[in-house]
Amino acid sequence: MMNYSYHCPTKIEMGEGKSKTLPELLGKMGAGASIMLVSDPGIIRAGLISGIKDSLEAGGYRVTVFDKVFPNPRDTDCMLGAEEFRMNRINTVAAIGGGSAMDTAKAIALCGPNGGIPSEYADGKRSYGQTAPLICIPTTAGTGSEVTRSAVITEQSTHRKMTLKHANLRPQLAVLDPELTLSVPPDITAATGVDALVHAIEGYTCRVSNPISQALGASAISKIVKALPLAYQNGENRKARAEMLEGSLLAGLCFGSADVAAVHCLAEALGGLYDTPHGVANAIFLPHVLEYNISGHEEIHGRIARIAGFAAEKDSDEEAAEKLIKGIVELTDQINIPKLKQLPGVKKADFERIVELSMNNNSTSSNVKEILPQDYLQILEKAYSAVPAVLSN
Repeated sequence: MMNYSYHCPTKIEMGEGKSKTLPELLGKMGAGASIMLVSDPGIIRAGLISGIKDSLEAGGYRVTVFDKVFPNPRDTDCMLGAEEFRMNRINTVAAIGGGSAMDTAKAIALCGPNGGIPSEYADGKRSYGQTAPLICIPTTAGTGSEVTRSAVITEQSTHRKMTLKHANLRPQLAVLDPELTLSVPPDITAATGVDALVHAIEGYTCRVSNPISQALGASAISKIVKALPLAYQNGENRKARAEMLEGSLLAGLCFGSADVAAVHCLAEALGGLYDTPHGVANAIFLPHVLEYNISGHEEIHGRIARIAGFAAEKDSDEEAAEKLIKGIVELTDQINIPKLKQLPGVKKADFERIVELSMNNNSTSSNVKEILPQDYLQILEKAYSAVPAVLSN
């Protein structure tokens, strides 16, 4: 019998218009009067926080907006937020945006009241203290950060991707409002959607998975594979948007109680070096890592293929696993994910550095199959050459 633990203290509020009830929800959780809204300039320009800010101020809350949020958030920007937290005597931090906003908010909620810098927590030099109350309102369906205990922050000086991970980083409240995702452009819908799919697949297959994470991952995979092409083709498809937001949530609960693996290790290395969008990098590497992982692990990958609808129940595990890779390739082609060679700045001369960063990632050890530097290098070579990801004979 497997020994495992599962705990998620985050209260989840899901439904259209839920973001408009934030003052009421904050009152129920006893949040203080001073709130910092953490968001990125694009979300602010789109007007997605103005209604929330107005309703909070009308409810008597003092609101500070921190907008220095960028893709692959930097530790330097997080520290600016921590300084504003202390200067404005903030009680509660609320992220409104995608994974970058939520990860930045987590770092601010940690470093603001406790001091220190992100690397000190990531490297075990400083103990995690109690964070400020944290609320996450995702505007994309992808990261699942609204229910996880992790935040990925880039160290500006080294381009290293650091993972802050502690139970105290789980948000107290997650508000999922599909209305906030209707205006997400197709390319971001595609990238964040595959990010959620990878969370579910890696959370399901990784070495530290458990029956609860697998049940959550199976539900997420089924929803995302069906809804993502529909949301990509028509951003105003409310049913598809809601299914994607729910699928992303389930995927976050899945890997949040388990781990990610080699796809994420490569994607985080790429993002640290080139600022590649995280979901795009995940989508590029997913079929090639699956090709590597399947040998010796056909049963679990065949199971995923059937859950996704890529394979039939009558298919053998080997046949189903091959159909999994084919299905993933067709899905990412359908939503126009670029190839590795097409990404700005990526060059083969950096492959050794990418391998080094991937090997140093704590999630490498969680990969379902042991992976060594030469294996990472081969995956990079195949992805760069756009070699079709099919099972080797």
